[in-house]
Amino acid sequence: MSNDLVLIADANGGRARRVATALEAAGRPCAIAPHGAGALEIALAEQPRVIVTHLDLPLVEPGKLAEILRANPRTRAARFLFLGADASREATLGGVGDACLPADAETNDIQDAVEILLDRQARIEALEERASVEREFEGSLAELRPAELLQMLNVRRSTGRLTLTPELEDGSTPDGWILVDDGEIHAAGAGPAEGEKALFRMLDWGLGDFHFEPTAIDRPATIKAPTRSVLAEGLRQLDEWNRLAPKLPPLESPVKLCVARGDLPTTVHPLTQAVLGELEEADQVGDVVDRCPHPDYQVLRTLHTLAERGIVEFGRARIAPPEPVSGQALFHEAQVRRLRSFAGQGVSRDALPPSCKLLVVGASQAGVDLFASLIAKVPGAELAPRFERGQVGRGDLEPIARIGIDGDFGIDLIHVPTTNAYAPLWQFAGHRALGTVFLLDAAVGASAAELSGVAEALASAPDARTFHVVMLARGERLSPDDLRDNLSLIDEASLFLLPIEPDKDPSSLLRSLVARIVP
Repeated sequence: MSNDLVLIADANGGRARRVATALEAAGRPCAIAPHGAGALEIALAEQPRVIVTHLDLPLVEPGKLAEILRANPRTRAARFLFLGADASREATLGGVGDACLPADAETNDIQDAVEILLDRQARIEALEERASVEREFEGSLAELRPAELLQMLNVRRSTGRLTLTPELEDGSTPDGWILVDDGEIHAAGAGPAEGEKALFRMLDWGLGDFHFEPTAIDRPATIKAPTRSVLAEGLRQLDEWNRLAPKLPPLESPVKLCVARGDLPTTVHPLTQAVLGELEEADQVGDVVDRCPHPDYQVLRTLHTLAERGIVEFGRARIAPPEPVSGQALFHEAQVRRLRSFAGQGVSRDALPPSCKLLVVGASQAGVDLFASLIAKVPGAELAPRFERGQVGRGDLEPIARIGIDGDFGIDLIHVPTTNAYAPLWQFAGHRALGTVFLLDAAVGASAAELSGVAEALASAPDARTFHVVMLARGERLSPDDLRDNLSLIDEASLFLLPIEPDKDPSSLLRSLVARIVP
């Protein structure tokens, strides 16, 4: 059979056949197994590239199936697409590079996710082939993330030093390093951080370069857990951090104890004790995170818990805006590099990257018009001629504006219609988009209900990034009850409040939004 075999493990035969038919029509050979035991038998015999499985798979549950196949050298490279309510957890534990979708995902969503997994695996195999010839190799983090690199080195049982040079939001390009010994992660460092703290930081580096050099390891191990388990834990913490980010304190926030040290509990968890100890010397969240030896997410979560209990309090973060690129108020140099890297994925190195696109979905036409008018005030931005003439309505999939960045490179803002009649267009529009901005008004609940169909479709796509912007007219306030009743928005997306002051330059407000949208 073809090396691109896709195994569909699903007790629902009709559902499995629908997925197989769609994949086979796209040239992907498929096999179907009605239970976990059958999937295991087919996987060992045929070595599928991707395994699509529902979490309710009988006989051998998906997590165990993944564990068995990961332990077999013939099948350990297979990618999993988990379908179900807890699929994100299963994807984290199953293996690096796995994916997840809801149990009721549409067939075309599953097909898109499978294609992404196959593409990732093809990139890894191309790098492995190059590494087999050259031994020393390098590449871009936009093409292969740190966790995927480490899994590849683990499979190859490599020994040497992996150096990562990321492009961070502040424009810096620090070095991080990871030592692997016979494929197992041995030690790691990133700035002042070492061990798992440094490793977990680097797992989030998505832009920049990497270089691997075979070399003997002559320093003590600082990471002793098996590579698979330490990567699973790091990715789990990263997933939790991304999900809870709006509730965690910003690194720039001042922090201080609210109680006398003599009134603190005498018996606390070692992590909590370490965080409280750092507050003797550090007065900013970022300093506490850097100084504490525990992983960053654990420190932030502990600070959040201490604040909930009234033991510490945070001040207002004072964030200096990044220096813009000359003539462009919204972007600084590091953001421009990341945008170009995002746009250039899958494009020949010799070709100019296409422009990026950002989807805009409004609960009302007035909201879209108002948002576009704010964008138009930003240097480098220009409204689309048809939109400016009022010829783009609720049912049109058309550009509304363009933000120029450098020469012919920029971001096109695309208006997406919201009525169910246009549902077939939603996934098409979201392909390779930077993300989707959902425009709400002060009545958050009603606005969210208006956009529920398109929001669910766009948010369910693999690697989807969604942002909810609440636009408040002069004198309007967001109802605390309305916000509390709709906190589910925050769990799956970033929520921004955008006060509309007609007499003020919107650049500073839009910059904070753009900083989150830039990958």
